[in-house]
Amino acid sequence: MARSPETCPNCGAEVPPRAKACPECGSDEQTGWSEQARYDALDLPDENFDYEEFTNREFGSSKSIPHGVHWFWWLVAVVLVLALLMLWLL
Repeated sequence: MARSPETCPNCGAEVPPRAKACPECGSDEQTGWSEQARYDALDLPDENFDYEEFTNREFGSSKSIPHGVHWFWWLVAVVLVLALLMLWLL
C-alpha cells in the first residue's frame, strides 16, 4: 500500500497519517491517491500546451491602441495652464 498524502488530491482535506481513505471524500489509492491523480490535482497545462496560440485566441493577435480620448487630456492640460496663468496675473 502506498503512503497516504498529507492532503487529499481530490478535495484538499487534511488526511491523517497512515489513513486508508480520505475522511472527507473517501478517496483512496484506487480512486485518487495514485501518482497520476496527484499530478492531475495540480491542474497544470499539458506538455503540448501552446501559450502563443492561447494568448492569440483569448486576446487577439493585434495590439489595439485606444483612440479618441487623448485629445481630451490635452484640452484639460491647456485649460489648467491657462487658468493658472490667469490666477498668477490677477
